[in-house]
Amino acid sequence: VLAVTILASSIAYIDESVVNVALPAIETDLAASIVVIQWLVNAYTLCLSAFLLTGGAAGDLFGRRRIFVLGIAIFAVMSIWCGRSPNISQLILARASQGAGAALLIPCSLAIIGATFDESERGKAIGTWAGFSALAGAVGPLLGGWIVDHFSWRWIFLINPVLALPAIWIALDKVPESRDTEAKGGLDWRGSLLALVSLGSLAFGLMSAPVFGWSSLPVMGALLIGLLLLAALIREEARSPAPMLPLRLFRSRTFSAVNLLTLLLYAALGGAFFFLPFALIQVEGFPAVLAGAVFLPFTLIMATLSRWAGGLLDRFGAKGPLIIGPAIAALGFALLALPIGTGSYWAFLVPVAILGLGMVVAVAPLTATVISAVPDHETGVAAGINNAVASVANLLAVAVLGALALGLYDRGLARELTDKSVPSEVARAIGDARGQFVAAPALATIQGSDRQRAESIIKGSLANSIRTIMLVCAVLALAGAASGILLPSPRHRRSD
Repeated sequence: VLAVTILASSIAYIDESVVNVALPAIETDLAASIVVIQWLVNAYTLCLSAFLLTGGAAGDLFGRRRIFVLGIAIFAVMSIWCGRSPNISQLILARASQGAGAALLIPCSLAIIGATFDESERGKAIGTWAGFSALAGAVGPLLGGWIVDHFSWRWIFLINPVLALPAIWIALDKVPESRDTEAKGGLDWRGSLLALVSLGSLAFGLMSAPVFGWSSLPVMGALLIGLLLLAALIREEARSPAPMLPLRLFRSRTFSAVNLLTLLLYAALGGAFFFLPFALIQVEGFPAVLAGAVFLPFTLIMATLSRWAGGLLDRFGAKGPLIIGPAIAALGFALLALPIGTGSYWAFLVPVAILGLGMVVAVAPLTATVISAVPDHETGVAAGINNAVASVANLLAVAVLGALALGLYDRGLARELTDKSVPSEVARAIGDARGQFVAAPALATIQGSDRQRAESIIKGSLANSIRTIMLVCAVLALAGAASGILLPSPRHRRSD
């Protein structure tokens, strides 16, 4: 049981982390703009966020093993579609469908562990699951970078079915079926659909702003529709007899504060990890395998120090680590801005390690605080909400920070075009580079000194925009640390 839940979850986690390393190659191969490339990440995250809570509830109602296997099968079939997609539109649709599959298998994997292991062994089982998932996250970018460098980005998706087949076979043969016999009501499909459309509309508006302008009808209309549907979602969840998002849980100051911290901290993490491969591959010129390897210090620290971080919770309570951890992460984000454009690979590893240390200090207390803030019978719902908040944070970060980065990048190129000393061939290449973070297509038709000058200008503007993003991520993490102050002191933890 433990092996199959680890294997299935690892497929989803590896795929989610490996795609970031492949984004520059996909952008080049499919001739896509950076706005379209953002949808490769956000289509997956959007469906994962919208259906994650419904996926867990479906397992409780219809059988956890059944929904778990269904999620693996959907993920595997959609992975084949991803690998065989002839254009960017089909790839985005396939990624969205992958997210729906992941929304079924991830919550059911933890629910199966909870139903299989008794209380004395459950903690060790979940810890083992989390540790192997972290190792999978470490292997993913490294393996993906190697595949992109030596084969094609398509193979990062086509590996998934090879891993899915034994997972399905083991699940059907060895995993006992379980369900929540006390589960009442049906699935909150209206809530899920409202979440999907509202978040999708907001993401579209935010990502389209650099293209159409903030005051344009498509952008303003999408943002307005998104906000109205978000209000409708809150109203629906308040009235639903079986809501996927029980709003009453947010009456707890602890639960609200820790989810605010999650939103801010994981927004910073999602934004930084989206742009870091572009800095390493497009600005510095490193191969994709090295871009994937730069994440190793982060993941190894998360995997090896999680037990130690859990001890901090026992000794000092949650409030201190949830202030100190995000503050350390903020330092890591800020330091990541320094080596961009220097050509030094090793200078990226120390900030990534510091970031990993900050996250490991925060993650275990964060999870424990979420669970302890609600009654025992609602811990699964609370954990699901927190996971959904983390996914929404990643979605909004890629949308908002992507719009900011693209605006800064295009303005930097526009300033260069006002320089009358820029040769016409260089000016044309700079103009062609606007709207995309991959310089190669714009430089394809020029040679010699003109190419070197155009490449220097394009990469310099990209470096400046990504540096700014890293500093914004540092501010978000500091805001997360500040939200930790809202948590009650340890001596008041149980009374909240």
